[in-house]
Amino acid sequence: MNDLIRAFATYPTVHAYVLLAVLSLGVTVYLLPGASLLRLAIAVALAIVIYPLVWYLLHRFMLHGQYLYKSRWTAAVWKRIHFDHHQDPNDLRVLFGALHTTLPTIALVPISIGWLVAGPAGGAIAFATGLITTCFYEFCHCVQHLNYMPKSRFMQRLKRLHLAHHFHNERGNFGITNFFWDRLLGSHYAKAKDVPRSATVFNIGYTAEMAARYPWVQELSGGVRRDGGPRPFGKDRAVGEEMAADDGVAAAGS
Repeated sequence: MNDLIRAFATYPTVHAYVLLAVLSLGVTVYLLPGASLLRLAIAVALAIVIYPLVWYLLHRFMLHGQYLYKSRWTAAVWKRIHFDHHQDPNDLRVLFGALHTTLPTIALVPISIGWLVAGPAGGAIAFATGLITTCFYEFCHCVQHLNYMPKSRFMQRLKRLHLAHHFHNERGNFGITNFFWDRLLGSHYAKAKDVPRSATVFNIGYTAEMAARYPWVQELSGGVRRDGGPRPFGKDRAVGEEMAADDGVAAAGS
C-alpha cells in the first residue's frame, strides 16, 4: 500500500486535480464574505451525492453505448476513454483518464449545481469537491487494477465487483466506489454466477461486424481484441483468482 500511495501521489494527473482543487478552494475563500455557509454546505453535499449518479450514467449509457465509436469525430475519444481500458484492464498507461476528457465533466456538473445553489462561491467549492472525489475514485480504481490485495473488507468488495465488470460481464457493476445506482437501476450483480459470462467483455460491443461498418477505432488501434476468453496478466492472475475464490469470478485476471 505504501508503494501504491507513493506512485499515486507522484502521478501528474493527480497533481493537476489537487492543484485545481486548491485553486478552487482559494476562490471560495475569496468569495466567502458574500456567501451563505449553509448554501455552500448544501452545494458540497449535492456534489458528493450526484457525482456517483453522473458517473454511472456516463459509464453505462455513453462509454458502454454504441454511439461514440460510430463517428470518426468521436471514435478516438471513446478509444482513449474506455475501449483501451477494457481491451487490457491491466494496462497502466490508460488507467487514469486523460485530463482533456475528464476535466470538462468534472467542471460542468459540480459547478452548475454549486452555482445554482450558492452562486459563484458555490460553483467553486462544488468544483473542488468534484476534483477531490475524482482523486478518491482514481485511487480506488488503482487498487482495483494493480497487483495489490486490499486488507479492508470494503476495498476487497469494491475490487471484486469491479474485476467482475472487466473480466466476467461488462453489462453490470458500473460503479467504482458506489454501487447504489447499480442496485436501483438493475445492473448490479454480487457474484459472477448470478449472470452469464459475456462474449464482449473485452471489446464492449465493438465486434468484427461493428468494426467493418465503423473502422476508425480499429484503424487507430492497429487491430483490436475480439475474444471473450481469458488472457494471462502476470501477477494479476493470482490477485484476481484470490479475490474471486469466494464468488466464482475466476476469470478475473486468469
